[in-house]
Amino acid sequence: MKSHPHLLRSLLYASFASAVLLTGCQSYRARKTPGPTFTAVPANFVPQTVSDLPPLDPALLHRPTTEYRLGPGDVLDIEIVGEDASRSRSVVGPDGKVYFHMLPGIDVWGMTVGQTRASLAKEMRRFLREDPPMSVTLAAAHSQRIWVLGRLNKPGVYSLSAPMTLLEAISVAGGPAPATAVATRGGGMMSMTSNFGSSDEAADLRRAFVIRDGTHLRVDFERLLREGDLSQNIYLQPDDFVYLPSATRGSVHVLGAVNNPRAVEYTPRLTLLQAVAQAGGTNVREVHASQVAIVRGSLAEPRVATVDLNQILRGVSSDILLEPQDIVYVPHSPYRVGTRLVHTILDTFVRVVGVNEGARAVSDNANPVGVNVPLGPL
Repeated sequence: MKSHPHLLRSLLYASFASAVLLTGCQSYRARKTPGPTFTAVPANFVPQTVSDLPPLDPALLHRPTTEYRLGPGDVLDIEIVGEDASRSRSVVGPDGKVYFHMLPGIDVWGMTVGQTRASLAKEMRRFLREDPPMSVTLAAAHSQRIWVLGRLNKPGVYSLSAPMTLLEAISVAGGPAPATAVATRGGGMMSMTSNFGSSDEAADLRRAFVIRDGTHLRVDFERLLREGDLSQNIYLQPDDFVYLPSATRGSVHVLGAVNNPRAVEYTPRLTLLQAVAQAGGTNVREVHASQVAIVRGSLAEPRVATVDLNQILRGVSSDILLEPQDIVYVPHSPYRVGTRLVHTILDTFVRVVGVNEGARAVSDNANPVGVNVPLGPL
């Protein structure tokens, strides 16, 4: 699979807002006493549904009316109509230019095919007595792509030469992979069978997501794939990142004011203190540990609870048992629980996963990174 530097650069730019210092992990490693189940802790720790999150924007369901815009890597078939000898295939170069016949490089980056045809005809008039009837067709679209990765039968990077819905993109990628399938880099599968929308897929639809311009789009994959709810079937745009995580690989994501924000492998009776310790402990110079947020459930309908980590450290409160796929956010400063908080946490989460999975799709040797966005006062 070829790299796509524009998307990775945009994800990294949107995500790397601060670096953290390696301090403060020893106190967390010292306390690993399992506590009660999450729902057995005091009522204010129980995750509450965030009811004021806005619904999916209906405008995302509208078919795009804009024409395809050319970019580097696109392949064009160009000819002067009626002159077979003029027929040639030209690739838009890294500088956005195409070359035809005796013409110098013509800049077509950002043009439609029609605009390109008019531009070539105008330049050809310099060498011909009459306006030449030009034919320009898009032979292969490579500059506009979408990423469709995760537990799919054919994960990969796909061309977006025409409007495509999320459901169509998942179908092109072979649909969610069954639990027995093994994904390989580059879109191949071993022992694969098509199992689109089945009940035993290995993809965790609750945690599937779409990233656009570094922002999480609140698509409910369960409603789309299991219930056939087309109100979730958005149209994709170039560089959209679609990811269906594995349902068989449990992890807890620890983000925020920790020294090594990362995905911690879930083990039975994993506690909050253990997860924070495995993320390097808190950054003691830049942490507000009395309002640690734990996000649980579907990304489309998340629930959030706040926990006073300081009280747990002092033994005043019991440690908290986590569940697979929990998101733990250690804030840098005080906040109010609400829409902006949840948006910030989920955007940070999808950027972390997006950067790592995108890099892993490009190279098997990519090292995981912990990207972080400090949350200011709310």
